[in-house]
Amino acid sequence: MARIIAVANQKGGVGKTTTTVNLAACLADEGKRVLLIDMDPQGNASQGVGVDKNTCEKSVYNVLVENMPCEDVIQATPYENLSLAPSHRDLVGAAVELVTEERREFRLSDAMAPLQEQYDYIFVDCPPSLCLLTLNALVAAFEVIIPLQCEYYALEGLSELLHTIIIVRENLNPRLTIAGIALTMYQHTNLSKNVVEDVRGHLGDSVYTTIIPRNVSLSEAPSFGAPIIHYAKRSAGALAYQALAEEVKSRG
Repeated sequence: MARIIAVANQKGGVGKTTTTVNLAACLADEGKRVLLIDMDPQGNASQGVGVDKNTCEKSVYNVLVENMPCEDVIQATPYENLSLAPSHRDLVGAAVELVTEERREFRLSDAMAPLQEQYDYIFVDCPPSLCLLTLNALVAAFEVIIPLQCEYYALEGLSELLHTIIIVRENLNPRLTIAGIALTMYQHTNLSKNVVEDVRGHLGDSVYTTIIPRNVSLSEAPSFGAPIIHYAKRSAGALAYQALAEEVKSRG
């Protein structure tokens, strides 16, 4: 059975898509069968693995709104062992189109059921909001990874997300757990150090040991359609995500 992991944080700019893409790529590079599902209408995760969402005839939108089998939208990426269910800009309106539909929170979960024996890991990149798209991801997932930037107001909004996870667990998906909290965008400043101490003080063992640094190569890689290990394998960002991938494996 695949480990289905949603990567979520309703706060934008926290390294959510960067974390999703690079964890998926690191595990695929180790020979794991990995599927990346891009639930964000912006399509940054699709671009991050070298796929232009605008050229995709089928996407996650077709799965959610038209009940198309997930297998029909999955495509290969340029990277071995890494497959993609791409995003599409029409996902912006999916919540409105599904508002009167039955089991609208279960569209992704139902579509993914046949895939669970085909992959070792399925990562779902969520949009930066607690919308129906994110809810579909949380209902489909077994685990959630929460990226949290090492900056001022790092904990802002986290309580709302944790409350949402509790509600989903109690009402829609009792198997849902928090896999871990990933600290991102770390700089060697007193502010970043204080944020790390604060987060670890509040959340303890829920926080991964690995800290992702703010890194130029991590910022550049998406524009080349490449995960960091294929763009700058010896960079600090690549080494950090490889270490984080090992932690994710060990906690499974």
